[in-house]
Amino acid sequence: HSGSRGVGNAIGTQFISLAKADMERAGLDLPDQDLAYFEEGSPHFDDYVQAVEWAQEFARLNREVMMQSVVQAGRSVIDKPFDAHVEAVNCHHNYVSGEQHFGKEVLVTRKGAVRARSGELGIIPGSMGARSYIVRGKGNAESFHSCSHGAGRKVSRTAAREEFRLEQHSAATADVECRKDAAVIDETPAAYKDIDAVMAAQRDLVEVVHTLKQVVCVKG
Repeated sequence: HSGSRGVGNAIGTQFISLAKADMERAGLDLPDQDLAYFEEGSPHFDDYVQAVEWAQEFARLNREVMMQSVVQAGRSVIDKPFDAHVEAVNCHHNYVSGEQHFGKEVLVTRKGAVRARSGELGIIPGSMGARSYIVRGKGNAESFHSCSHGAGRKVSRTAAREEFRLEQHSAATADVECRKDAAVIDETPAAYKDIDAVMAAQRDLVEVVHTLKQVVCVKG
């Protein structure tokens, strides 16, 4: 993963605390404190949107730096000179975006999803041992121009640690250069849904442009 996981968590924790305090001051008796929210247009709402936008820009810059580092590393070990001039696919997930849908200005939160506007390129990764896909969005309005971020989990992390063994994980990732220790059992391929079935289920959302075979998987 890259992005704003550390600072993003700090931002989220701070504003969740502020939202709970706002609810208490307003005398609102919510069935669960975690349902606390900001009224649109309130100072904390505007501050939160600004903080989220900052974190997402920070994440975008992280991805750009990582891409530059990968290209430089490739040039250091590949004898034949090459230029990385092909269009970069900048695709993030678990984020908030101000957009217009069905004639209204809305904030769309894509959790486990990515944007797939008409003609827009995206990445849908499989598990550590499966395929990944470069896709082009079809701009499906009913999905708010979205598609899945990946295969999605079949079992929880806790269940995966209990159900799968290191030998199974090593066999499932035999042709992939990746970690093969007990600490990554929760990410083993068998813990995820069949990526091909997931792709088939969203044919109305995206078209496949390239199919990628995992060669190296960096966990961390």
